[in-house]
Amino acid sequence: MMTYDQILSDIHKKNFAPIYFLTGDEPYFIDMISDTIENEALDEADRAFNQIVLYGRDVDVETIANHARSFPMMGERMVVIVKEAQDVKNLENFEAYLDTIPDTTLLVFAYKYKKFDKRKTLAKKIDKKGVWFESKKLYENNIPGWIQNYLKAEGYAITPKATQMLADFLGTDLHKIANELKKLTIALPKNKSIDDADVERNIGISKDYNVFELQNAIGSRDVLKANRIVNYFGDNGKDNPLLVTAITLYGYFTKLIKLHCTQDKSQGNLASVLGVSPFFVKDYLAASRNYPPATCIRCISILREFDMKSKGYGSGEVNEKDLYREMIFKLMHC
Repeated sequence: MMTYDQILSDIHKKNFAPIYFLTGDEPYFIDMISDTIENEALDEADRAFNQIVLYGRDVDVETIANHARSFPMMGERMVVIVKEAQDVKNLENFEAYLDTIPDTTLLVFAYKYKKFDKRKTLAKKIDKKGVWFESKKLYENNIPGWIQNYLKAEGYAITPKATQMLADFLGTDLHKIANELKKLTIALPKNKSIDDADVERNIGISKDYNVFELQNAIGSRDVLKANRIVNYFGDNGKDNPLLVTAITLYGYFTKLIKLHCTQDKSQGNLASVLGVSPFFVKDYLAASRNYPPATCIRCISILREFDMKSKGYGSGEVNEKDLYREMIFKLMHC
């Protein structure tokens, strides 16, 4: 099975497969491949005659087949792209038409948000005839590396702190992350090493009041700094919801438990086990001295409590800012 990078490389070289079936949970990679084919398979002048974009909710299998069997008009290929292909009814029946599609057709199915059953005959035939690509969601600990690689490809470096700020604030939505990174690349000169101040100016994430700094304050048991940050969060609840912060801190204490359970505490091994940059390992080691295993478990229990309270269970009329203060007090004094 070809990788995302291999597929894009072949497309840029005009080395096209006859058919692409793009499926999986992560829409970003599917959209990028589909859009790249749409923009590069034909010259702009040819697209009006030889490129058709269909949408799954508007077409059936027979309609797709009819377009795919058309011959190009004064060009070398016909391009047919089926977006939102997961909405095509009985798509597996397209298997009956595969052998009738001429070699001059380039056919793309963008089947998003779920996986097409690869046990189907259609999947097996496409896998032999063309490109079958499964787009997988990235885990949270893969996001910092993805951000770094994205920016490297655009000609930028980024500091570990700025990377983590973006990862913590933007989550795992790659479309959202890519849009924010585009803001940085538009605003900053090439070969710039992007730092936390650049992120604050161009993305709007405070370099001093963010969940990354909150983790450090908790890990070092800096009560004053932690309270300043959660007071800021409470005053800016739209951008810093308690639920999201609690989930992030849950991941932080889970990492500390992993650290305690790891025998090999070398920087490289801990970075791999925790899924963090080696730059941050020293911070986790320092935090582990302040939070032994039993304390980490109690902190996780506290975070579960406030996860429920953030959803309205057992919080009464208490506002989110007060919940933040209560949560931090319990975490810092457990």
